[in-house]
Amino acid sequence: MIPIFNSTRQYEQIGKEVEKEVIDVLRSGQYILGKHNKALEEELAQFIGVKHAVCLNSGTDALHLALRALDIGAGDEVISTAFTFVATTETIEMVGAKPVFVDINPDTFNIDAAKIENAITPKTKAIIPVHLYGQPAEMDKILDIAKRHNLFVIEDACQAIGALYNGKMVGSFGDIGCFSFYPTKNLGAMGDGGLLTTNSENIKNRVLALRNHGGAVRYHHDEVGVNSRLDEVQAAILRIKYKHINEWNKLRRQHAYKYNELFAKCSDIITPQEIDNSYCVYHQYTVKIPNRDEIFEKMHEAGIGTMLYYPIPLHLQKVNEYLGQGKGSLPETERCTEVVMSLPMFPELTDEEIKTVAETLIECVENSKALA
Repeated sequence: MIPIFNSTRQYEQIGKEVEKEVIDVLRSGQYILGKHNKALEEELAQFIGVKHAVCLNSGTDALHLALRALDIGAGDEVISTAFTFVATTETIEMVGAKPVFVDINPDTFNIDAAKIENAITPKTKAIIPVHLYGQPAEMDKILDIAKRHNLFVIEDACQAIGALYNGKMVGSFGDIGCFSFYPTKNLGAMGDGGLLTTNSENIKNRVLALRNHGGAVRYHHDEVGVNSRLDEVQAAILRIKYKHINEWNKLRRQHAYKYNELFAKCSDIITPQEIDNSYCVYHQYTVKIPNRDEIFEKMHEAGIGTMLYYPIPLHLQKVNEYLGQGKGSLPETERCTEVVMSLPMFPELTDEEIKTVAETLIECVENSKALA
């Protein structure tokens, strides 16, 4: 069995150091907002290239508190993509605003910047581009649109820590960047975790208060907040893992190139495309194939872990029926959900495993084609 993701191999590499740090935290008695939280915020702010970073308990909370910090709420509209995990737009609805879905560029799976402007109305307050699968969105075009229409930009970089666009880290372009430390992410905790980045002192201070029950001073609550603090054990673990992030992202890219080489002889397998001046970190390696559902089952029968991200686009989910963006409204998004499949991708993947995955997929595709 070749899994789509394997956390135990990474633990074999860093386990002893992790165990030592965790024990030190447990012995310290400081389990919430301790020295590791503060240090992690400083280290990641410097890494991403922003003035401020705030640790939170999930990427979902980062998106939620980003919207709260920008005073986006009832009656407002926020433009985003339907080809992403539900957290991107459920947070819009959590604050009472309305998500407005724009179709994707089928080559990158990211929001099509050329189609954003047509979706802007007097109620539009922000754009949330998603750097899906670790591929940066076209931030220069998105920022230009936002500037001309006086809109906020919140980057959903939950799958893309370390990715670059025009030499600059994602999460540093917009008003706010949002990251996830879910265990399967490129920088994953051993539990839940998230991060919000910004260059604004006011936004940072607002989020610090919101994450702590809406109060900047203990027992003084200025607004309704949440409890969204990254625990000290996870912060300590992430500080260890952070030291390896560039190496791990480089390995992911090498794996992607190996896949690309192996699939070059099969024209029915469409491999991921990197946009110009970008550095994709391949949180997922996602191909487009014919007869996807059939091949997905065959791959699992062969012991190859594959995943479908995301089989039902958000505009066709029951929770969003009220929006009225029915089938056919986002043709590229809908087409991609029917043909994409993600293959095993993690730093510790071996060349032999990559070769086995590729050969198995090619064989499945060719057999499916012969039977058609």
